[in-house]
Amino acid sequence: MSDELTADDVRHIAALTRLGLSDDEVEMMRGQLSNILRVFESLQQIDTEGVEPTGHTTEVRTVLRDDTPHESLRREQILENAPDSEAGYVRVRPILG
Repeated sequence: MSDELTADDVRHIAALTRLGLSDDEVEMMRGQLSNILRVFESLQQIDTEGVEPTGHTTEVRTVLRDDTPHESLRREQILENAPDSEAGYVRVRPILG
């Protein structure tokens, strides 16, 4: 991509993403997006023939514990920790009023 993005290109992208940009922001984004596209263009020049596709650059390992089944908490135990309860349920403030 040898051409810079135009202000109209940026406005079009902003409209697609439902962003309202001022003229100053359009100009700033025009430069930033053009730079990003230049980086991708330079990556296109790299010979990747014979390179296996990968989702991660390092070994993936989980740091989470094994998911093992165990006894569930009793309702009474749960309600003891709730700030408020009513009729056997956790009571929360209404969010629509």
